Amino acid sequence: MSQVEQGATPSSVRKRADARRNQQVLLDAAAAVFITHGVDAPVRMIAAKAEMGIGTIYRHFPTRADLIVAVYRHQVEALADAAPRYLAGVETAREALAKWMDQFVNFLVTKHGLAGALRSDDSGFQTLHAYFLDRLVPACASLLEAAIEAGQIRQDVDALTLMHAAGNLCIGVEVGGTTGYDAHRMVGLLIAGLRQSPSA
Repeated sequence: MSQVEQGATPSSVRKRADARRNQQVLLDAAAAVFITHGVDAPVRMIAAKAEMGIGTIYRHFPTRADLIVAVYRHQVEALADAAPRYLAGVETAREALAKWMDQFVNFLVTKHGLAGALRSDDSGFQTLHAYFLDRLVPACASLLEAAIEAGQIRQDVDALTLMHAAGNLCIGVEVGGTTGYDAHRMVGLLIAGLRQSPSA
């Protein structure tokens, strides 16, 4: 327990815990809405998804940019945390990699609107990009290395290259679009193409 919490009352500790929990629910809801409707989705849609009042959203995030940045960071952390969990929860490391990349696609689709939303703050965008690389390249690398060590995928690919390839497959994807292009399927084919040949 922190020094701040040592002097706190049980009631204040509960309130802070409730506030953190509500913020997590809100960020999960916002991420889900951004994936299906884009970062310009109405706040009322996010509020309905989170089963919260619009005022609660604005108390946590006074501007849309605040909310978008928080969702971005929330998704990055969720992806970083998912890598070891997927490795422990599926039968093969290649399956863990495929599952993680599927979640990564959701993140990439949401990320498309970030540059536009932050176009007035280029330095802030660069900071987020560095944060993205610092957290997610090692996560992806851990999955790749496990699959390579298990002989399940080829060895001539690195995490950053794979993430760039997935990003290229997601370029131009319209949130909620009806073009028939399925980024999840295309990235799935990319992962299938990494499968190690039995004769290798």
